[in-house]
Amino acid sequence: MQEQTSASQGQQPQGAEEQLVELVVLLDEAGSPIGTTPKASVHRRVSEGGTPLHQAFSCHILGIDGRLLLTRRALGKVAFPGVWTNAVCGHPGPGEDVEAAVRRRALKELGMELGEIHPALPNFRYRAADAAGMEENEVCPVFVARSAQQPALDPEEADDFSWVRPSDLRAAVMSTPFAFSPWLVSQVRAGVLDKLPGQLGV
Repeated sequence: MQEQTSASQGQQPQGAEEQLVELVVLLDEAGSPIGTTPKASVHRRVSEGGTPLHQAFSCHILGIDGRLLLTRRALGKVAFPGVWTNAVCGHPGPGEDVEAAVRRRALKELGMELGEIHPALPNFRYRAADAAGMEENEVCPVFVARSAQQPALDPEEADDFSWVRPSDLRAAVMSTPFAFSPWLVSQVRAGVLDKLPGQLGV
């Protein structure tokens, strides 16, 4: 009886946040919202008709020494498990500000608070399937940010990290693109490393 009284007074039950269904925003070909679907079921294999176009974001995080944070996607991820990629990606919820979503996911996945967030590739979009045929299909604006903190990884999201010089990342992506996520490769080729905070004058 006491637990019911506490909940009725606005105290959130333990674990309630984890029980909420996380939604992603579906888009038409023009990039306009047309609905939502649970994140858990949005990604599909190409053989099953593929993944519908949806809203996402990608963020590169620069440390105080000028190195970029790379993370390795956890083996339990639905798409592209075990692949090295940029610091953090995610999906803004319905009506959620994208920069707010970037901060939310950086804190959730990496345990990191971010400084100012700057748009780098605002019109980035990609579509790619992993070796198992699981597809990503996203309108995915790319941001860059700084952080003075070290990551504390959520093991469900990432299982390793590395700080690398931007010049070394560029060289590695150009010589061994298969070692990285396809969206990271496309972002590097689109010039994201030329739009880091130092190059932006911020």
